[in-house]
Formats: sequence, structure tokens, C-alpha cells
Amino acid sequence: MTEQMQRMVLASRPTGEPQDENFRLETTDLPEIGDGEVLVRTHYMSLDPYMRGRMDDAKSYSAAVQIGETMGGGAVGEVIASNHDQFAPGDFALGMFGWATHGKAKGHEIQKLDPSVAPITTALGVMGMPGFTGWYGLTELGKPKAGETLVVGAATGPVGSMVGQIAKTKGLRTVGIAGGAEKCRIATDIYGFDACIDHRAFDTASALRKAVAEQCPDGIDVYFENVGGKVLDAVLPLINQGGRVPLCGMIAWYNAGGLGADAAMDSLTGPRLWRTILVNQLSVNGFIISNHYDRYGDFLRDVGPKLAAGQIAYAEDIAEGLENAPAAFRSLLRGGNTGKQLVKLI
Repeated sequence: MTEQMQRMVLASRPTGEPQDENFRLETTDLPEIGDGEVLVRTHYMSLDPYMRGRMDDAKSYSAAVQIGETMGGGAVGEVIASNHDQFAPGDFALGMFGWATHGKAKGHEIQKLDPSVAPITTALGVMGMPGFTGWYGLTELGKPKAGETLVVGAATGPVGSMVGQIAKTKGLRTVGIAGGAEKCRIATDIYGFDACIDHRAFDTASALRKAVAEQCPDGIDVYFENVGGKVLDAVLPLINQGGRVPLCGMIAWYNAGGLGADAAMDSLTGPRLWRTILVNQLSVNGFIISNHYDRYGDFLRDVGPKLAAGQIAYAEDIAEGLENAPAAFRSLLRGGNTGKQLVKLI
């Protein structure tokens, strides 16, 4: 067993899009494990949009990564040492091991995986936090009803694709919004959306709004919010009275910096936003999925059999090497990924 590991730390806080100099790859000794702890050799680590917010020194729902601290995030790998009676070397586990080749954790803080049931990567995507986010946000906050119309941005991402597929099983018309003609093709051909609109084909929110309106002749009943920006500007006026908006993310604004940064406010004014919500009596529910893991078992029981039966499709975009994580992360924030963004370490 190697006695050293590598980790990617936050070297400085970014202004706008993260750059290479905001990260630093370090080699350090393997951590020693204490009572009840396990040591894991990471095979795959997850890259997720929320990580950009943690790079800012700003108030949010999770603590900021400190300068010199390992970038946080979920990962899956093989147990190589254990002081916990439920884990043995050779087991596979999911945990918050961060951007690193190895990680340690308390046994009760990680989840054992069975590679014979599903590839371990699915614990980071379709059957993990992103898939659960889409399922929970739609079913619990979107309150979908057969015959309604759903719109979701980032439609081919791991959250949006789950939202669209679950909505389709419930009898909704599903309209995706994605970046690029190829992603729109994937949305309709692979994930079964009734239609998908390429937001990059429209220079303004008003032009995009016309295209969305053509695909939603009865208006929009559920808008699953992943992106903010021009897409929100386009969709908001089309939501029907009593519509529901599960608010999951705002990736178009993440590189603007901390919450409330001026650049994030240019395209949408408070009075216009609030008046639309008031007049149309919309239900807008922001949610943080880590607060709802009491429902994770329900998600697994519902979606697991559908995945096994081939009724739920998913895609993974895999970069290789810890040193390439910053570039893959930048691409993710630009919408350059197709499917769940992972980094393969072994």
C-alpha cells in the first residue's frame, strides 16, 4: 500500500470563473485512521455545480472551503484499511472524501456499495445525490399532475434528466432546455422529453421565451429551476397561475461570486420577479437536498427498479486524473459536460 496520497486544495479564491491558480495539487502522507474509521482509495470523484459557491467566502448553506483545505465533494472507492466492524478491505464505499486520491471517514458517515448491483459511479449520479435531488424536488415540491406541462433547464444533466424522466412517467408534457443541438437531441432521443430547446440559439430572453411558448401552448405548470439567468427570464412569465417552482440551482450566476453579487442581478429585477410570483400565485420552494435524506430510501425503492429495468437512462462524462479536475470543473460550469461529471482516479 502506498504511503502517500495526492489532494487538490483551494489555493486562492476565484473572481469569476475559477482558474488554475485557484487550485494546488499537493502530495502528502496518508492519514492514520482511528477507532471506527476507514481509509478509502478513491476510484471516482464527483464534480458538482454547488462546489463553485463553496469557493467563495460568502454565507451559504454549506461552509466555505478554507484556503489550503482540500476541495470537498463526494467520491467512491475501495476500502484499504478499516477500524470499523462493518467495513473490510476490499469493500467499496461512498463518502465525502473530496478531491483526493484517498480519504478517511467514520464508518457511520459512509455508505457501503455493491458493485454487483450497479456500477459504483451510479452512487455519485443517477442513484446518488443528483438523481435524488431531481426526484425529491419534482415529486415533493413540483407536485406533478398528469396532463400538466413541465419545463426544466440543464435538461441533460443528472438532475434535469431525472426530473424529465420521472415527470414523463407521471403523464406530464416535458420540455427541456439545454445548451446545444446535440444536448437537445439527447434530451428527446435518450431521456424521452417531448421537446427540447437550445438556449444558445437565442440571443435574448424574449426570443427564447417565444420558442418556449410555442412548445408550451397551455402554459407551464412546473418549472424546475436549475440555471437562472436568461432561461429564468424566458420561462417566468409563462408559468400558469398556481404553478410550482422547485428552486434547485442557479448555475448561470455561480461565477458571479458571492450571493447577491451585482453581476448576478443584471438580468432580473426584484419588483418584476416578485410581482410575477404574486399575480400568478406561484409556489417557489428553495431546497437543499442534504436536509431531506430521510426520503432517500423512498427514492431508492421508486427509482432503483426502474433503473434496473432500463426505464431510467443516464449518462456519465468522465475526465481522467486528479490534475485535470480544475479544467473539468470549469467545463461543467460552462455547460460543457454531457451527463454526470466525474473524475476517474484509478
